[in-house]
Amino acid sequence: MKLEILDTTLRDGEQTSGVAFNASEKLAIARELILKVGVDRLEIASARVSEGEFHCVSKVCEWASKAGCLDRIEVLGFCDGGASIDWIKQAGCKVINLLTKGSERHCLGQLRKQPQEHWDDVRANILKAVDADLRVNIYLEDWSNGMKDSPEYVFGMLDALQDLPIEHFMLPDTLGILSPNRTKTFFEQVIARYPKLRFDFHAHNDYDLAVANVLAAAEAGCRGIHTTINGLGERAGNASLSSVVAVIHDMLPEAKLNIIEESISNISRMVESYSGIANAANAPIVGDNVFTQTAGVHADGDKKGKLYVNALLPERFGRSREYALGKMSGKANIEQNLKVLGISLSDEDMRRVTKRINELGDKKELVTIDDLPYIISDVLHHDAPSEKIRLVSYMVSTAYGLHPQACVKLEINGQEYEESATGDGMFDAFVRAVRHIYRLRLGRTFPWLTNYVVTIPPGGRTDALVQTVINWEYEGKVYRTRGLDADQTEAAIKATIKMLNLLEAE
Repeated sequence: MKLEILDTTLRDGEQTSGVAFNASEKLAIARELILKVGVDRLEIASARVSEGEFHCVSKVCEWASKAGCLDRIEVLGFCDGGASIDWIKQAGCKVINLLTKGSERHCLGQLRKQPQEHWDDVRANILKAVDADLRVNIYLEDWSNGMKDSPEYVFGMLDALQDLPIEHFMLPDTLGILSPNRTKTFFEQVIARYPKLRFDFHAHNDYDLAVANVLAAAEAGCRGIHTTINGLGERAGNASLSSVVAVIHDMLPEAKLNIIEESISNISRMVESYSGIANAANAPIVGDNVFTQTAGVHADGDKKGKLYVNALLPERFGRSREYALGKMSGKANIEQNLKVLGISLSDEDMRRVTKRINELGDKKELVTIDDLPYIISDVLHHDAPSEKIRLVSYMVSTAYGLHPQACVKLEINGQEYEESATGDGMFDAFVRAVRHIYRLRLGRTFPWLTNYVVTIPPGGRTDALVQTVINWEYEGKVYRTRGLDADQTEAAIKATIKMLNLLEAE
């Protein structure tokens, strides 16, 4: 059973509030969808929207013609006396998706026409399109409400049009009111009554049932499914291509799709970038977190026999499985990440690293696999040898037009000391306050900072862990310490306290 996918990201997806693709973006998305993802058909625009849209359609059609896939490009048109037909033909497109009224309520209320009057108008526009050498599909807008409230209208319309050269009768759940049971029932009714006609289903997601309704339509015998990338579309959006593909492949295996699953992640990211609409982290298939195990018991189960793995393998969609690092991380989570990095640790070292990751998680810091080498280096190779000097408390502040200030309380060999200072930066103010404690309260010299380097793991997140490496010189000897924290000043302070403990140990 062959099931066609029409993707309407560039038409209905662009009806998402705030989304508008320019010509180069539309072309890039169209090329990726056809050449890499493998969609069967592509609806790219609505006719007569603007001069800019005409340019977009012309550019996509020019490319498609050269690539030999112009017959897969479609544009929405209207019953407007042939104006849409002329617009589409001049843009170089060969397929019109004619918008008609699929419910009596819409026909009477919006068009102010009687059913037969509208059907005659639709016939006339279809014949004009055929005369213009265009292939024709038709949308029955609000079809779901038509089947619910006025089925005699829907059947009367199909009776009136079934003899025309219409390739696809496209049945939309325009307002997203269907349930899976009702979807299946309605499709079974129209397919049984018109077995020779070819029907598509265009789902909307107002009740979060679009993908479930798609599955029901396909089970009933529908042969064409409309999708958008990342579920973009009017209001709550359309059925997401990624979810539709996964559901059809895994729950209706007799259906055959041309979609290449491995390409889904790339097109999702492209549309995410061009649209400015980010996927939710927990969005199925394409969300950042959907292939991430957080609980340590899950990681342990996967290690012992993939006990928490289902058929949605991330590799199918160009993704990889991850094991989150944070306050819920157990030894198994960290071992899974270390395996990816090719790092092995002793049981004691693993205990220390696990403890540090849990501490970072308690602070609600996001810890990633890129952070892990930094954490290991910080914990295992740069821990202070003793805790003779302990940072009891500190306060640093800065304000526009004023020097940063710091107030520091240290415990040195069991005795507490407190001093304040200003500086050229928050860390400079902290160091000056500590230097006051050493010089004024202890009568001791303080090391000089000779080099200061800040790095973050790959990725460039604003909440990434910061590694601060500081070189100090004291009595002709160089000391190098590092600190790790989500806050740069905190990381530098940690490196400073480690240096002081090194000196005290010597």
